[in-house]
Amino acid sequence: MQWLLAIPHLFIAYALTVVRAVLTLVAFVTVLGTRRIPRPLFDAIAMTFRYEWRTVSYALFLRSDYPPFDFQPTAADDGADPPTLVTFTYPEQLSRWQPLVKWLLAVPHYLVLFGLSIAAIAVLVAGFLAVLITGEYPQSLRDFLVAVYRYSVRVQAYTGLLTDRYPPFSLQAG
Repeated sequence: MQWLLAIPHLFIAYALTVVRAVLTLVAFVTVLGTRRIPRPLFDAIAMTFRYEWRTVSYALFLRSDYPPFDFQPTAADDGADPPTLVTFTYPEQLSRWQPLVKWLLAVPHYLVLFGLSIAAIAVLVAGFLAVLITGEYPQSLRDFLVAVYRYSVRVQAYTGLLTDRYPPFSLQAG
């Protein structure tokens, strides 16, 4: 029943993903021209990631509380949604040339994410079976799914111009 309740949030998360793509294009132009991303734009993009996280974590049974329909544009994680995603740190200045090549520099990460996505699907199925049999989601499986999603968001934040810091090849939080 939980996945059914997530459907309205999934539609909104999809719409916000489209909005994020447009905002990232605007950010691309502003970074090329000014070496900065306007703070309201940065916060709005971060909000789309946070909303998507609340929706996905609920739909995948990683949280039991129904996520709020909250659209507060903020880069900081308020900690109200366990587990926390990431806190996006506003960069005062970005490299002017990196937006032109970040997508290319992220190719190795996308290859790793492809493999991790296949593993995450297997873990999701195993978690579903574990819940059916034991009534509980194994913590280690849950932690793996959260780590893969965080890693994905770090890569998206890099290619989406929220940071110039190249993401580490790690499932560790940070």
